[in-house]
Amino acid sequence: MPYRDFVLDPYPKAWVNPVVMRASAALPGAAAWDATPTEQNIFGAQGLTLSFTYTRGAAGGAFDYQIELSPYGVVGDLPAGAAQWVTVGINASGAVVAGADTTSLEQRELDSYTSQGAAAEDYQVDLDLQAPYEWIRIRARESGDVQGNPGTLQITMVVW
Repeated sequence: MPYRDFVLDPYPKAWVNPVVMRASAALPGAAAWDATPTEQNIFGAQGLTLSFTYTRGAAGGAFDYQIELSPYGVVGDLPAGAAQWVTVGINASGAVVAGADTTSLEQRELDSYTSQGAAAEDYQVDLDLQAPYEWIRIRARESGDVQGNPGTLQITMVVW
């Protein structure tokens, strides 16, 4: 192996790829979020690739997911009054006008996927980590027109 391809890492990786973040199972009904999403240590990661496989329960099926990250290695590091889990944000830039400040909108991001057919559908999302996060979890829920007949969802993550 050439020298440039060899990097010494003083700490072992906290993951073994691929990581199953949600085993294939029915989503909770009535738009309820997963009660206990899988938490995974991602210390030292630069990015993530998330692969989703969704099979709707009925026509009109859809699901929401929300990525939550934690910069804290252990809960004991959590400052008083701070939240352990933070949600990935989204920003809509305001219109720039000469001579005036610009107001941009920011919110926590909630992603939604709507099925196209009855067969299992899969897709992936890449996420560059812009900060040294330690933990990730991904919560999910059925969100389509048929919340009483939820589909199944499986989520796999590759950490890089």
